[in-house]
Amino acid sequence: MPAANLKNLVGRHAELGIILIAVLLIFAFSVSSGGIWANFYNISTIVQVTATLGLMTLGVALVIATGEIDISVGSTFGIASLVYLWLSLRIDPAFAMLAAVAIGILIGWFNGILVTKTGTPSLIVTLGSLMIFRGLAIALTSGFAFSIPYKARNGLSYFILGGGEIFGLNTAIIWLVLALIVLTIMLKYMRWGNRLLATGGSRESARSRGVRTDRIKLSAFVLCGALAAFGGVLEAGKLGSADGSMGRLMELQAIAACVLGGCLLAGGRISLAGALVGTFVLSSIQSYLVVMGVRPQWFILLLGIIVVLAAWGDRLLRQWALSR
Repeated sequence: MPAANLKNLVGRHAELGIILIAVLLIFAFSVSSGGIWANFYNISTIVQVTATLGLMTLGVALVIATGEIDISVGSTFGIASLVYLWLSLRIDPAFAMLAAVAIGILIGWFNGILVTKTGTPSLIVTLGSLMIFRGLAIALTSGFAFSIPYKARNGLSYFILGGGEIFGLNTAIIWLVLALIVLTIMLKYMRWGNRLLATGGSRESARSRGVRTDRIKLSAFVLCGALAAFGGVLEAGKLGSADGSMGRLMELQAIAACVLGGCLLAGGRISLAGALVGTFVLSSIQSYLVVMGVRPQWFILLLGIIVVLAAWGDRLLRQWALSR
């Protein structure tokens, strides 16, 4: 492929940079680990981690596209997982899931209303929500974990909601793919998608064309809360347990994955596929550090360094693509 055509391709598709970085990292991890990292069990584990974090990332990408930010998704993920497990011991897991997702929707609505009606920066609002619901989760558990006895983890509802596997992969993967398809259709073929990007690109311009930007932002926050909560349900279904720290720091990983995947923090540009590839890259980095026996004290530090380097490489690639 001629260099000019390659530049045009990368320039039009923001996610291609992170895809190339993902391929290079997979090759580097496979070679440097002596083949230990690149095996079916490890890759399937990475994909399963990507599934639940990916749902959260998709929601965060929608909010970022409007020019806002939501850092409360980690605590939404955690509180939803606790509610789901507690209710699953008393009612059918399907109804427990609906209740947990409803809580996520309410948290998203709460964030969206405060941002749109009071004009408070979304960073401040969602930081407050993060602390409120994280504190609530810790208070409810008193430092202990909620769990479902292994013998009780049966039935179709448990299987579908993260408790089962198909071809060695957790059922959460199916939900992630469905979410990606539905959101892609909404963004590309519905007016809502155009209005979402218009709101993030230029709010005043969008308003002048009749777009109700406050409603669009509110809908993005609500969807974000719902997806984070559903991710928490699937994670709880997979593990069969949850505690007050469930979802801690996942909000930062989701935001980093969006940026790596080509979403513009200023708003107006979104790449759902790129955000998911960014999620896979972060999960792969974590897995590689574990496989290589990196001590926990250095884990976050090395993860941060690699993320910064990956983001820098992605930026250089895009600058090259946009250069004449």
